[in-house]
Amino acid sequence: MLIVLVASVLRLWQLGDVPASPDWDEAALGYNAYSIMQTGKDEYGKSFPIILRSFDDYKPALYTYFIIPFIKLFDLNIVSVRLPSAIFGILTVLATYFLVTELFKKWEMGNGKMVSLLTSFLLAISPWHIQFSRIAFEANVGLAFNVFAALFFLKSFKKPWFLVLAVLSGAASIYVYQSEKVFTPLLFFSLSIIFRKEIIALPKKYIFLSLLTLFLVLLPMINYMLINKEALARAQGVSIFSDQTPFLKENAKKLLEDRKNKDFLGLVFDNRRILYAKTIISGYLSHFSFNWLFIRGDLIRHHAPSMGIMYLFELPFLLIGIYKLFFSNLNKKAKYLIFSWFLIAPIPASITSGVPHAIRTLNFLPIFQILTAIGILVTFRKIGNLSSLSYLRNLIFSFFILFFIFNISYYLDQYFVQQNYFTSQDWQYGYKETVFEIKKIEDKYDKIIVTNKPYLDQSYMFFLFYLKYPPGTYQKEAQISSGGFRENHVFGKFEFRPIQWQKEEKNPRILYIGMPSDFPDGLKVIKVINFLDQKPAIEIVEG
Repeated sequence: MLIVLVASVLRLWQLGDVPASPDWDEAALGYNAYSIMQTGKDEYGKSFPIILRSFDDYKPALYTYFIIPFIKLFDLNIVSVRLPSAIFGILTVLATYFLVTELFKKWEMGNGKMVSLLTSFLLAISPWHIQFSRIAFEANVGLAFNVFAALFFLKSFKKPWFLVLAVLSGAASIYVYQSEKVFTPLLFFSLSIIFRKEIIALPKKYIFLSLLTLFLVLLPMINYMLINKEALARAQGVSIFSDQTPFLKENAKKLLEDRKNKDFLGLVFDNRRILYAKTIISGYLSHFSFNWLFIRGDLIRHHAPSMGIMYLFELPFLLIGIYKLFFSNLNKKAKYLIFSWFLIAPIPASITSGVPHAIRTLNFLPIFQILTAIGILVTFRKIGNLSSLSYLRNLIFSFFILFFIFNISYYLDQYFVQQNYFTSQDWQYGYKETVFEIKKIEDKYDKIIVTNKPYLDQSYMFFLFYLKYPPGTYQKEAQISSGGFRENHVFGKFEFRPIQWQKEEKNPRILYIGMPSDFPDGLKVIKVINFLDQKPAIEIVEG
């Protein structure tokens, strides 16, 4: 219970304030949930969608439905949007304890109790897991469903009806996040191969019922994917195969050079199929990078400032844990499951651009924590046996405890104290404050024009979210263009488009909202909204 309490505090404390602002995806998930709750339709007028168009991202919609009860309870705000992720994060910590207990029932290190407790504790304090449990990132819920699926699968060998729950959990993950369309089938394939004898021994009615459940639950998603070419738009957009022009252009130059020099080996290795294979392998291996895991992470929104996604103190124990597990007398099937999970986790991200990527490989958890927990227990058992060198043993214990406290304290400071100051621009801070100002003065103006250029991308969604603009009205009024990631939107007196001041109408009844760089000096500035580091973020200017 203490571990669950720690996990809960780290995921719920200041949930609406850290990070400082919702990003555009969180705002879109929240407003679409609000829209479905009130009208049964998303922002584009689609009734109870299983896929959200959302900035032409076409993402699975299940997370949106999880938000609706919290909007009912707490209204439309960032806490309501983030709560499902936080709750599933806490449940993942709890489910991990039971999953590891199932895997480590019979092992030399006892009944698995210590491995289970330590693994769940490491997950409870994991920077990687905390980061995505405190944000409305669907991948975190997908991870939870995969952990549930593996746990229920193992439970089904004694209570066969758990197999239906395992299948339901796996199918649910596919309705949450794109990467699960690759990872979850691979996980179930691994489980089926490793535990094939146990599956065959199950009563046939439960196997049939599970397969029927799987088919019925996935049928709407399969049907959507077959009849809508946009269903995989996001996956295609981030795939290394999506924009082949630069890749093939460079490849053609190399081949011409090889032919000119009669370099037959070059002709073989510069073949585009070989180069694609090398790119995929490189992307896969990048997720085992020391710098990525422990020093720098990837995108700013994916980790605390000046940190990787794992603690430095975990590194030696992770390596020891991998070695120990590989050569241990743990049940072979449990070993095969842990290592197969570990090896398939980077596959969905390896064929995408922008690797390594912390969200697309979130399914590495809780395997990293299992291996680290094994390493810690093995190491401290060895150290504990140094009875004749008690001073050395005490020195090592003291050093570890001090470094552990320093590492945790540094992370908590970077995440809860420093993050908002240094990264508020990356979190698109300022819209809430802007809308608050607009509400006080909007009656004075006939038209309000808001930029939608970076870093104020998708500004329309933040105004819908913070204004709680009536979804039924928006669906009737919105003028939505047909293509492009940054669309122009119009609703009510608001118009969202790039501001070109030289061409804009100069009228005191028009209000302009944009970046400081959008406006020349000498204008009537109503309000300047600053980032949390006090750099100007948004200016409200009268025409």
